[in-house]
Amino acid sequence: MNNFRANYNKILEVLATITEKEQFLRQNRKPKLKDIELIAMNLTAEYMGIDSECQLFRDIPEYLFAKIERSVYNKRKRKLFFAIEFIRTQLSNKFTEFENYYVVDSMPLEIVKLSRSGRSKVCKEYFYSAPNRGYCASQNMHYYGYKIHAVCSIDGVFKSFDISKASVHDIHYLKDIKNQFNNCVVLGDKKYLSADYQLDLFESKQIKLEVPMRKNQQNYKKQTYIFRKKRKRIETLFSQLCDQFKIRNNYAKTFEGFKTRILSKLTALTIIQYINKFVFNRNINNLKVNIV
Repeated sequence: MNNFRANYNKILEVLATITEKEQFLRQNRKPKLKDIELIAMNLTAEYMGIDSECQLFRDIPEYLFAKIERSVYNKRKRKLFFAIEFIRTQLSNKFTEFENYYVVDSMPLEIVKLSRSGRSKVCKEYFYSAPNRGYCASQNMHYYGYKIHAVCSIDGVFKSFDISKASVHDIHYLKDIKNQFNNCVVLGDKKYLSADYQLDLFESKQIKLEVPMRKNQQNYKKQTYIFRKKRKRIETLFSQLCDQFKIRNNYAKTFEGFKTRILSKLTALTIIQYINKFVFNRNINNLKVNIV
């Protein structure tokens, strides 16, 4: 995992099999570093846990350093958000083409400590995307920032994700699921418990929402063991994002930069899973092993 050049070449090789396009942005002057190379450089940094751009430009090979400046790299990376999302979707579809079971959950993303939230200007350029205060029941804490909502397969591949303000209740993400999925089973925890939403999802898109019942409900029935076990897969993924990919470390000043960082980390995780399965034929969730 310590050889940036070798990891970069492997990831660039995989990206070439996903898309034939090398340039995604329309630019008057042809840049020295191609868009696909910039994306490979970004994903390599996320895989290797290089969370600082200062450190990244110390570690990259000289031939890459000569092709782009740090400030230009940051601007182009934000503009390539749509291209990174396209690549992530293409990678995900390779795993989930015939998948019928998914898991939904959310995780808090703190921007700054609550004591600094009043004077912080991070991600506040627009009201609709500005962070706010929320509560995480699983960690029993109030925080200031955002919440990431995600759906993954039972094997642990992210299919869909979204970012909302911290105060938004998790159950509202089911509206996005309704627009993106059909004819499948979605496993969730008790915060997604709603008879109205369950009925609406099933009648409109044949989506069966499997949520454990509360013990004080009438006709209480314990959820099937296999569902309870598979539902923990997404919690493991969130832990890996926090540990290896440092998703809770935020250095972005704008929401555009913040969402690009989150997407880059999810895409880096997915491309390592892709390499594990389709290149080395090993467990897709061995994310800390060498890819070269």
